[in-house]
Amino acid sequence: MASFTLINITPDIQTYSMLIDMYCKDGKVGEARDIFVHMTERGFVPDIITYSALLDGYCLRGEMDEAEKLMDLMVENGCKPNVVTYSSLINGYCKAKKIDKALGLLQEMHFNGLAPNVITYSTLIDALCKDNQLKLAHQFFKEMEAHGLKPNVITWNSLLDGMCKNGQIDEAIVTMKQMESTGMVPDIITYSILMDGFCEANRLREGVDIFTSLPAKCLQPNVFSYNIIVKGYCKEGLLDEATKLVQEMEDNGCSPNECTYNTIIKGYLYGKDVRKALELVSTMRIKGFAADAHTASLFLSFITDHAVSDSDKALLRKYFEI
Repeated sequence: MASFTLINITPDIQTYSMLIDMYCKDGKVGEARDIFVHMTERGFVPDIITYSALLDGYCLRGEMDEAEKLMDLMVENGCKPNVVTYSSLINGYCKAKKIDKALGLLQEMHFNGLAPNVITYSTLIDALCKDNQLKLAHQFFKEMEAHGLKPNVITWNSLLDGMCKNGQIDEAIVTMKQMESTGMVPDIITYSILMDGFCEANRLREGVDIFTSLPAKCLQPNVFSYNIIVKGYCKEGLLDEATKLVQEMEDNGCSPNECTYNTIIKGYLYGKDVRKALELVSTMRIKGFAADAHTASLFLSFITDHAVSDSDKALLRKYFEI
């Protein structure tokens, strides 16, 4: 670690805390830990800001054992955890899919007289939705509103995504209207969630309607939004529309990514158009992308597929040098 004396700076606790926070946010938790050890060896006593910064770094990297040890050290040294500390731990456990641990920490917060904030609730709601515990997610959503906390767009999006993933698309539309009635403006992620929900529910036209309405809402489709509709078209066998949309992406300055190409290639393979799929593989390779495992396995399955012509099989063998 660089010496502060070289630049005539005598660090104080705030300086150390800022450095630890900076390194943790940059993913350099090992360096942050070294600074923490260095400051304590020099006689500086970490405060809640110092502990919280390092603890957040551990949690972001999923090092929950280290986070727990640090939490114990905090308490041992008479530094009482605050809402930020608990929220970081809850986030770490949620990312590690240890929701029971996260819920236990929420109860501990209440026991210690600490009120969860929007970030705490949003983190839990998102994790519960991803774990298909929608009923409990809705309960926490109502609880946060009852405590006078206003859900932000991230909270609403988590709830909507959970509903769409569970096939509750009509209920999700109603929820989005409730969201708008509170004055919260849906963002591109909100609409993308709904588009994907419609496409997965075989209601492509409604998904496309949302997509085409985005410019009127002053929202620019991103690659994720485009990919949802490309996938929707491919799922319905509308490959010409999917191809046109990919061209439209490029015309609008939104470059197709690896997911875009793999999606449309799979669409052509499911449609038994091996030659068009191979054309797209060439384009994808030029752009520095590669076929994913599913796409590659589809190509290989065509070698033994009786429905594929001998000429196409020969082309596949030659292309992939099988």
